[in-house]
Amino acid sequence: MLNRTPIRILLAALMLCSLTIQTCGFDFTLKIYGNANMDGTIDQEDINYVEGIIDGSLEYNELADANNDGSIDLEDIEQIEEIIANKEKNLILKDSANRTVSIRMPVERVIVPSGLTAEAFKVLKATDKIVGVSNAIHEKTYFFPELEDRPSVGGWKVEDYEAAISLDPNLVITYEKWPPVSEVQERLEPLKIPVVVLEFTDPNLVTEELIKLSYILGTRGAENPYIQWRAGYERVIDDYVNNLSRDERPSVFLETGFKGLNDVGTYGEGAKGSLVLKLAGGENIASNLSEAYPHVDSEWIITKNPEVVMRYVYSSEVDWGWNSTDKPEALVSEILNRDGWESIDAVKNRRVYLISNELMTGLDSVVGYLYWVKLLHPQFAADPAEAYKEYITGFLGMEFPDSIFVFPEK
Repeated sequence: MLNRTPIRILLAALMLCSLTIQTCGFDFTLKIYGNANMDGTIDQEDINYVEGIIDGSLEYNELADANNDGSIDLEDIEQIEEIIANKEKNLILKDSANRTVSIRMPVERVIVPSGLTAEAFKVLKATDKIVGVSNAIHEKTYFFPELEDRPSVGGWKVEDYEAAISLDPNLVITYEKWPPVSEVQERLEPLKIPVVVLEFTDPNLVTEELIKLSYILGTRGAENPYIQWRAGYERVIDDYVNNLSRDERPSVFLETGFKGLNDVGTYGEGAKGSLVLKLAGGENIASNLSEAYPHVDSEWIITKNPEVVMRYVYSSEVDWGWNSTDKPEALVSEILNRDGWESIDAVKNRRVYLISNELMTGLDSVVGYLYWVKLLHPQFAADPAEAYKEYITGFLGMEFPDSIFVFPEK
């Protein structure tokens, strides 16, 4: 098991963060109309900015048009004041598909097919607002016991539109591409059911999406402890990785699927797995391949001779971690014993690891990043297992399971 060290490093990092998002190092614009100064929140400074636009001292920007009527005037200040007081009648935002969506407030009945989004509702203590889910969420009763009685609208996405409409939702939160959001919009928005895309899959968008959701649900402030917690660990990772030299960054093969020695899946240029590997201080041997999800053969991998092999194990292969070492040991053994792979440095040095993709997307993804850094750099001081326990018990209010999420953990 990984050495469990005190989390003084995290606590020191958290002390650097105040309750304001900007001082925690977040570099994004909260894309809600009314965020006139284009920072990470809506407050008095946005009113001041609109006043500056009106008197001609400041430049126009789209988000300053709080009611999205095409002009900047006193009505925009009134809208911002209502947002600050949590009394707005409509909230207008850009979703994660860059669509402008107007949502009638307050929102009390939401359809949420995605488990990652449902997890965000748990962090915000707002699962009581979920009226419809997917079969995929029903299958995770160990994670969503409070949602097992909510009706389903499809396997893992919105498929049964009649069922969705019958639930009389104020809002449907969906994916950008599964199914295409245009399809969901075409079926539901004529009935005045707004559709918004929030996915919680992109590490660059997770925090902004959570803040948007808190504005939608009227739970503003509930996300602050989580944001500080995540920011603290992100700071620890950045401080460590940014001080690594090129020689200290091991070459890595990321395996996503194996159908034989002539068909091995991986992550190429632009894929999120490749981006996360760079964040964790590793060098992806497939980063120059133009496809995001290419397939390569064994001979190519042997020629590249990676120092580390990391394999994603998807939820179809493993539930919420393994209950014993039997299955992960068998998977690692299969990799170690592939024909010709005995010459690869990762195999010779037994640096072959498995990681559940449950830790690589969503609000707990920072735990996955911690694991990656620890596996690539054993001297890294933070403790991923302890961080995961903090998340599960502190933010989800659940008992931490006696399960294996990364194998081997050293």
